[in-house]
Amino acid sequence: MAMAFKMATTGMRVADECKSSFMEMKWKKVHRYIVFKIEETSRKVIVDKVGGAGESYHDLAASLPVDDCRYAVFDFDFVTVDNCRKSKIFFIYWSPEASKIRAKILYATSKAGLRRVFDGIHYELQATDPTEMGFDIIQDRAK
Repeated sequence: MAMAFKMATTGMRVADECKSSFMEMKWKKVHRYIVFKIEETSRKVIVDKVGGAGESYHDLAASLPVDDCRYAVFDFDFVTVDNCRKSKIFFIYWSPEASKIRAKILYATSKAGLRRVFDGIHYELQATDPTEMGFDIIQDRAK
């Protein structure tokens, strides 16, 4: 049985695959993004979707459900004004207006525990609709 990291505030556990997928994204650059969801029956945060290295931020945005909450991490690669290649990792808390109140509360109370499991997050975004997490916002934050 896989070990999971327990989040003290809600009793949620983070499945091993979440941390290993994050480390693959961070160090090996094999994923552009990872979407996580809470599986209430097992009380675990699990990987919902993984975006390959060739996928874009728009693919991530399109993969988020319009009626349920999710967490996501996105590896944003860019070139600075000094012509240096940089990479910043964004943590996105997706909580759309159409999601159920129970889901909003569960995701909100579990967020801090999940963030602690991921070492190397540079920025955090919280969005209730796609305009609050547009690509222009990602670019502005990374500067």
